[in-house]
Amino acid sequence: MNLILETDRLILREMKLSDAEALFEMDRNPKVHQFLWNKPLTDISEVHSYIESVRTQYSTNNIGRFVTVLKETNELIGWAGLKYNTEMVNNKINFYDIGYRLNEKFWGKGYATEASFAWLHYGFKVMKIKVMEATAHTDNVPSNRILQKIGLKMTNQFMEDDIPWNWYELKNPNL
Repeated sequence: MNLILETDRLILREMKLSDAEALFEMDRNPKVHQFLWNKPLTDISEVHSYIESVRTQYSTNNIGRFVTVLKETNELIGWAGLKYNTEMVNNKINFYDIGYRLNEKFWGKGYATEASFAWLHYGFKVMKIKVMEATAHTDNVPSNRILQKIGLKMTNQFMEDDIPWNWYELKNPNL
């Protein structure tokens, strides 16, 4: 993919195998996975598999998660982006979701919100997605706040693997 999005502080670009070390640093942190089944990564090969999966999504669905890079330092701080979800979640299948994950040292600075606004704009204006969807663990207050800040509304709650999740949706106001 030749897509690059920019915000005031961020560059959002495709994920590459060369990003594995920075992504592994983020994903081996137990705090990052506190609301993600508490399963931090233990081997960099798991990151390599994830990157290959994302790159397959690029070619199959023409979209996927992109790394988030801080313009000021050129440091990879996490990922954000859209995903065409082809697996059943909350009794739904074949939908676009917006998501993000940041290295802990970059939490609380507005980067996830900034990246999410850029992806929401791209998804609605360029891709003409009819409804953007998202999930957040019910106890993950910062993530729920981000989704609300970018305009998504919680429409229901559901359980997955005995974990409670909030389901969010936003209809494309341009359609």
